[in-house]
Amino acid sequence: MTISKLPKLPSIRDLIRIYNLKAKQQLSQNFIMDKNITDKIISLAGLELDNALCVEVGPGPGLLTRSILDSGARNVVAIEKDARFIPTLEQLQEASDGRFSVLLGDMLKIDHSLIIRSGLEQKSNADGSIKVFDHVHLIGNLPFGVATPMLIQWLNLLSLKSGIFGTSNVSMSLMFQKEVGDRITAGASDSARGRLSVVSQSICDAFKIYNVPASGFVPRPKVDATVVQLRPLEKPLLKSSLSTLEHVVRFAFMKRRKMLARIFKDWDPERIALLEECEIDPTLRPQDVPTEKFCQLAQLIEQRNIKLP
Repeated sequence: MTISKLPKLPSIRDLIRIYNLKAKQQLSQNFIMDKNITDKIISLAGLELDNALCVEVGPGPGLLTRSILDSGARNVVAIEKDARFIPTLEQLQEASDGRFSVLLGDMLKIDHSLIIRSGLEQKSNADGSIKVFDHVHLIGNLPFGVATPMLIQWLNLLSLKSGIFGTSNVSMSLMFQKEVGDRITAGASDSARGRLSVVSQSICDAFKIYNVPASGFVPRPKVDATVVQLRPLEKPLLKSSLSTLEHVVRFAFMKRRKMLARIFKDWDPERIALLEECEIDPTLRPQDVPTEKFCQLAQLIEQRNIKLP
């Protein structure tokens, strides 16, 4: 199938005006209006498009969707929670030559089998040549208010190889508040390091690919944004369930300014021995502990069925 760019379409600004699509503050909505920005995001994401399913979360009026389709993607499925955007997205679906479909639903609750089926049933795969997608790319300008819960859910699914994360080649290219992106990508001893850093890096390589200033959005948010890409590690550091690791790091970072020795002594003086078994220096503060060591500690705690506070 020869892939061509989308035909000329009404501008996003025109669609927003025609359909009176005002951003809802309660849904943390901010729109990007400049296609140069969305084209750059997709270009830097380096998506493998051969036999690939691109899943977009919260497309809104569809500018990022246009950039995904213009990059040559054959199978794109968008999940949109706000029904007001469905008419504009259905127009885009009609113009996509069978390469795009939209599902109305909440990405935190939707059955992932519906997403995969929607991709496989698109006109672009009318000959049935694709039975299973070799690559899955999750892409989205995430609502700032729910971005962290979304990421945690997807990391859990990735650790279980469940849903759209069941394939061996997965990538996530997601836009967060810059502060959240800093936390996700922060290495050991970085001041931004926290729970999200460790949990994300236990199974993924996480790195920033593009910064978007607040001026790039309408309405303008109070903070800048950054696009973070997460790709599964060839050899994950995670040795326990992700929920156990999350519990361990949440416990540690609740007192991030204290040394681990003090944190564990306040819990139970005998538990300091867990640090010694994992060869973790008890004089370190939580932000200074490498991800690998947190993973070892979580594994030990899970194996011994130790209950954290």
